[in-house]
Amino acid sequence: MIHLDTSVLINALTGPKLSEPTLRQLIKMGERMLVSSIVVFEWRRGPRTPDEIADQEALFPAEASLPFTSVEALVAADTYRQIKRARGREIDIAIAACAIVHGAQLWTLNPADFKDIPNLKLLSST
Repeated sequence: MIHLDTSVLINALTGPKLSEPTLRQLIKMGERMLVSSIVVFEWRRGPRTPDEIADQEALFPAEASLPFTSVEALVAADTYRQIKRARGREIDIAIAACAIVHGAQLWTLNPADFKDIPNLKLLSST
């Protein structure tokens, strides 16, 4: 199972869509890919066109996003206290907590933002 970071949605569904071929390949391979409600929030708060939102809804409907529940909140809070320089990284930590709780790898285009988070498995190469 692969949990997508917002960076992937942006890179796959906007502009030149550089990550779209990798996304299509993973779908073709049968990989189960999910987004959290936190990713939906971060994605939708940006300047999105109707076509970009339609693409996102076709692939990852907001209604089917993984909720950020008390379980994820507690993991995120524990993680926040464990890592250095956590302040300002709350959304990334919450996204990571969702992946950890669901036993998923996190696909991000910003691995440096997540490399110090314990128990998080990053998608190694795409």
